[in-house]
Amino acid sequence: MNLPNKLTLGRIFAIPVFIILLLMGYRVIATVIFIAAAFTDMLDGKIARKYNLVTNFGKLMDPLADKLLTMSAFLCLVELGQIPAWMVIVILGREFIITGMRQVAAAEGIVIAAGWSGKIKTVLQMTAIPILLLENWPCNPYFGNFPLDQILLWAALVMTIVSGAEYIIKNKEVFSQ
Repeated sequence: MNLPNKLTLGRIFAIPVFIILLLMGYRVIATVIFIAAAFTDMLDGKIARKYNLVTNFGKLMDPLADKLLTMSAFLCLVELGQIPAWMVIVILGREFIITGMRQVAAAEGIVIAAGWSGKIKTVLQMTAIPILLLENWPCNPYFGNFPLDQILLWAALVMTIVSGAEYIIKNKEVFSQ
């Protein structure tokens, strides 16, 4: 197994540790684990492309690990009463739709590549989550309670919707087959 795939597996194995620590109240440690796992999302792809280590395992598991990590964090934040469930339902809905489209397309030999809006969505989600986990630190109380966590959450939600719509519009032929 190559290094990018090991990083992807490491991200997956970090998820239950992250969840347990977060729900037990160890927010800082859980946030550090989340950030490290999110960093591996960027790192494994760069290594795989640079050293030609792209595998079918990586193509399948890397985006799945990314979704498992972010969805676990969002669901925990709902459980902790920090974000409304409807936002997570919208985000989950987009992920199910796009993942389903990719599966249908793959069955037809079509590859739906990740677009820039999807990458921006991921970066916004993975930036919003640690700020939410740390209850808007450093903005609370050092910067007059500036709602950076809410701004990033809403930006991530908007990009989730925009990127989902973009994928559907650009790949509508998947639905006609």
